[in-house]
Amino acid sequence: MTRVGALLGAAALATAGGAVPAAAASGGHHSAGTRTATPIKHVVVIYDENVSFDHYFATYPQAANTDGTAFKAAAHTPKADNLLNSGLLKTNPNLYTPERLSSSQVMTCDQNHSYGPEQYAADGGKADQYVENTEVNKCTGLFGEPGLVMDYYDGNTVTGLWNYAQQYALNDHSFSSVYGPSTPGALNLISGQTHGVISVDPASGTENPKQTSTPDSYAVLSPDAKGVGTVVNDPDPAYDDCSDKDHTSTSALASMQGRNIGDLLNAKGVTWGWFQGGFRPSTAWDGKSGDYAKCAGTTHTNVGGAASEDYSPHHEPFEYYKSTSNPHHLAPASVAEIGHDGRANHNYDLTDFDAALKANDLPAVSFLKAAEYQDGHAGYSDPTDEQNFLIKEINALQQSPEWKSTAVVVAYDDSDGWYDHVTSKVLNGSTDSTVGSNGKALDSAACQSGPAAASGYADRCGPGTRQPLLVISPYSKVDRIDHTATEQTSITRFIEDNWHTGRIGDASFDRRAGSLAGMFDFQHPNDKQVLLNADGSVKSVRRIPHSSRTVASASGLAAYNQELAAQNIAGTGSGSAGLPIAIGTGVLTAGAAAATVFALRRRRARTGTSTAAV
Repeated sequence: MTRVGALLGAAALATAGGAVPAAAASGGHHSAGTRTATPIKHVVVIYDENVSFDHYFATYPQAANTDGTAFKAAAHTPKADNLLNSGLLKTNPNLYTPERLSSSQVMTCDQNHSYGPEQYAADGGKADQYVENTEVNKCTGLFGEPGLVMDYYDGNTVTGLWNYAQQYALNDHSFSSVYGPSTPGALNLISGQTHGVISVDPASGTENPKQTSTPDSYAVLSPDAKGVGTVVNDPDPAYDDCSDKDHTSTSALASMQGRNIGDLLNAKGVTWGWFQGGFRPSTAWDGKSGDYAKCAGTTHTNVGGAASEDYSPHHEPFEYYKSTSNPHHLAPASVAEIGHDGRANHNYDLTDFDAALKANDLPAVSFLKAAEYQDGHAGYSDPTDEQNFLIKEINALQQSPEWKSTAVVVAYDDSDGWYDHVTSKVLNGSTDSTVGSNGKALDSAACQSGPAAASGYADRCGPGTRQPLLVISPYSKVDRIDHTATEQTSITRFIEDNWHTGRIGDASFDRRAGSLAGMFDFQHPNDKQVLLNADGSVKSVRRIPHSSRTVASASGLAAYNQELAAQNIAGTGSGSAGLPIAIGTGVLTAGAAAATVFALRRRRARTGTSTAAV
């Protein structure tokens, strides 16, 4: 067993009542709760959107080098379980063979990534029904073609991720904890649990919303007599002013029962936060009961020239839980409050993360979610904008004094329905025969014949689709591909084990989730800083400087502190920790980027296929 395995194993024993390992060191924040099982004192989870492993790593490490940013792999790069090494690029059981998308084809149609269709695309492990079940090949203003769902990018487009894989560790067997879209993926990241939802009336406010008289069929599946069921769709969270399009819609909202990793970290006194683009409202809450903060005024434009609202409520999992929500999007009172209990209740804007980093005072655990235009979700985002976000944040982290004890985990909330040739054995079955919008039973035969649903909770079939997972850290292995079966809740488990929080319980997947230990080497840290250029190419590689600690720049935080002052003229009332009286100003719409000309092309169906989509 490697040292990291021993340490994390010891941490797991400690949560069950054993002794805390003597090797555990005290963390950077001054609290008994920051003792860690490993040298990692800061975990930063960057949770991007809607990418399958083969969609980004189908031919890794071989890039065509016909367009985009040139990529050359290191000698002896290990083999990944991808299309290149499986022989499925030219001969494939689906209706179309996979084709390379060029760097000028980054704006594509969004695929179908619903709970049921993804199961049927996987077809009991054969992975041969993607075109029939998840493909969307026509959409306005974006690239589409028959067989689009099969397509992939290479290192000439997703150059940054390929270079991070070269320099650090990549897992090629990481899956969604269940099938389905963003909200289940977000909930599984923080709790390993999608059961426990009730639907609430959006007109009843966001502090103490009232349950609907009957369960809403979109928000709650398989409800029990108390209206408690499972999330498989993307309902907006109950405890969020910006849900339902700033509460201008009347769709039922979702409230989750039970615990999440935030509750566990709070109980241990460990600092943490969720940081999301656009969380700072464009119109701050006025402090009046029945009024709401608004987020719609903060937008940005992607490389295709299309604007979208920065903040997506259903991507923010902590807002589904009353205990860890910030309904009115209150800003922290100060930089020093970030990560601690306070008016923001651990839910922040991305600018707050950047400010904490500049102040050399990162929380122990940080979750980062990009603004929509940079989150990688097909339809409104793209690999280029996603890469810009990743490089900006990771470069900043690597240049901070916190880097020497930090692990960045890059993972995805779902696959978007993009083709992937690897499936997981069903570990948690479900027998929901309700007919879905595709005219089929919600749960496929493979899910219905799988192991009994844990605690009898329906609609949690999984693990689901395969997505990329990378660990970028001075303690990660270098140019290593880990084949350990992991899932979204494996990230939860690492946090639990490292900070000795115990498990979430109530059939959470944290107990079954595979370990990330195979991606670390604490005995032989790589001790390096790798900075990338904006195009994803490597700018520099050097040893981490340990000689001096960077002093936080007051001038660098001046604009941020001024913005906080506008948001935080504090008051009290209505049960919240602090309510603003003045209305702050939001971020103005970004200037339109130059529209990229996207090449369109058609393809021929696989030889021998008699019927092709048109």
